[in-house]
Amino acid sequence: MIGRSLFFSLLAINLSIGPALARCEDHVPQPNPQNAGRDIVGADLDTIIERGYIEFAAYEDFVPWSYEESGEIKGVDIDIGRLIAEDLGVEARFNLIAAGENLEADLRNWIWKGSLINGRVANVMLHIPYDSEFACRVEQVVFTGQYHNEEISIAFRRDAYPDTPPVPAYFQFDTVAVENDSIADFYLSSFPGGQLAQNVRRFPTAVRAMEALAAGETMAAMAPRAQLEAGLTPELDIHTPHLPGFSVSTWTSGVAVHFSYRGLSYAVDDAIYAGLQDGRIRAIFENHRLTHSPPELR
Repeated sequence: MIGRSLFFSLLAINLSIGPALARCEDHVPQPNPQNAGRDIVGADLDTIIERGYIEFAAYEDFVPWSYEESGEIKGVDIDIGRLIAEDLGVEARFNLIAAGENLEADLRNWIWKGSLINGRVANVMLHIPYDSEFACRVEQVVFTGQYHNEEISIAFRRDAYPDTPPVPAYFQFDTVAVENDSIADFYLSSFPGGQLAQNVRRFPTAVRAMEALAAGETMAAMAPRAQLEAGLTPELDIHTPHLPGFSVSTWTSGVAVHFSYRGLSYAVDDAIYAGLQDGRIRAIFENHRLTHSPPELR
C-alpha cells in the first residue's frame, strides 16, 4: 500500500533516533550499486537531452498525486514531471508503479538498482518524503527538488460538528475513516490505551475513506490533507489540529535521482525551484483544487 511505503520508513526513523544523536551518527555505509549497463541504472543529463525524453516513476492509484483515468495518466505529480521535462526541453514519460513494502525497497527497485522483473529504473522518482536521516541510510539516491509540505489533517461532516471541528480525542465516541495501514491508521490505533480503536473504520484507499465520509458512513476521516481535499464535497470541511505525540504529522515531498547523476539532480532541482518561484507549481495545485504549501525557498 502507498501509505505503508511512503510513510512507515519515516515513522521508523523518527521513533528510533534520540534527540542526542547528531545527523548520520549511527550511519552504516551500504554496498555500492552493482555494475550494470546504462539501460538498467539510468542515464545522465546529456543522454536524456540527446535522446529527447526523461522517464519518471510515480505511484499508481494515488489520487490526487498520480493515477490513471480513462486511459490517461493524471495528477499533481504527473504535472510536476511535465514541468521538469519542459524546462529540460524533453518529453516526459511516466511509469506508474505499485508501492512496495517500504520506501527503501521502492527506491532500490526504481532508482538505483532495478527490479527483479525487468531491471530498468526511472531517471526520476516523484513524491518522495524527505528526511535527512533517511538520506544518510540510502546513499545511492540523491533526494532533491522539494516542492510541497504535507500534513495530516482531519475531514469532517459539517452537520456532525457544526460548532467545533473534531480532534483525535473525539474518536473515542465518534467514527473516523482511514486508509488501512496508513500513518493515520497507525496513529489512531496507537492512541494511549487503545481508546479509539473501536471507532476507526479502515478502507483500502484514502479515496474510499472519503467516499465513506461523504456517504455518511463515518463522521470524520484522517489522512494527508491533499488526499482529503481531493474528496471534498459541500457537506464536508477540513482542518489541521494539533496532534499530540505525533512525530511525523508533517513532512516535505520531493524527488529522487540516482546518486551517479548529479548533473541531472541539479537540473531537476533547478526546474522545481523555478516552478516554485514563478508560480507554476502553485498553479498546478490550484488546477487540481488543492492547497499548495511550499517549502522554504533556498
